Amino acid sequence: MIKISELRMREVVNVVDGRKLGPIKDIDIDLEAGRIAALILPGQGRFLGLFGKEDELVVPWDKIKKIGLDIILVEVPAYRREDSYRY
Repeated sequence: MIKISELRMREVVNVVDGRKLGPIKDIDIDLEAGRIAALILPGQGRFLGLFGKEDELVVPWDKIKKIGLDIILVEVPAYRREDSYRY
């Protein structure tokens, strides 16, 4: 069993393009089912993450491919700084 606090310390990487998406910002929980529905990651700002609106990147649980000791592998379409991706 993994604690949520342990999940939040792992880096998230997209297996589609190998890009680091960052650490977990929040977790969406399905209270009716009693399980995690999605991981919420910080989006990229418009200029080096410093200026502009920061959108969130929501990764549904079924897009998580592997949870390792230091890293979480997810499969989402190629993610660019200029765009945000949301399911």
